[in-house]
Amino acid sequence: MAHGPRRRLLAVVVAGLVPWTVVVIGAELTLVFSFGLFNTNPPELLSVYSYFVRFTGMLPQFIESWGSGVLLYVFALSSAVVGVVWREDVRLTALALAGAGLTQIPVFLGFTRRLNYVAVPVGTLVLLAVVWWYYLPAIRTDAATR
Repeated sequence: MAHGPRRRLLAVVVAGLVPWTVVVIGAELTLVFSFGLFNTNPPELLSVYSYFVRFTGMLPQFIESWGSGVLLYVFALSSAVVGVVWREDVRLTALALAGAGLTQIPVFLGFTRRLNYVAVPVGTLVLLAVVWWYYLPAIRTDAATR
């Protein structure tokens, strides 16, 4: 079952809107999104730009893979948009999405190793599910027509 480019684009957009990593620290919650971090105490949304440009001196090393994931996601999103208006190389989009999903594993492990932190890699599961459900059938269909 091959999905059209509009459905694939919608799936990529949704994958970017869900929290990629959910971190629980006692009664506090931090949500790591593709566009920034949301903390509940105090309620604050910190953009990716602010996090990596303004606060670079105090970043834990494991969080840097989140930035790589954001860049890969932006590439996949751009590729999916191109697929709606022209032609998409579904292999590149799938590879970028899978890479973005895998970059969240160090983030998950980095938070999990801290005392009293619980992290859940939601984005890894969602991004890899989008690749599996929407892009693998398209890749197979494309390979079968060659």
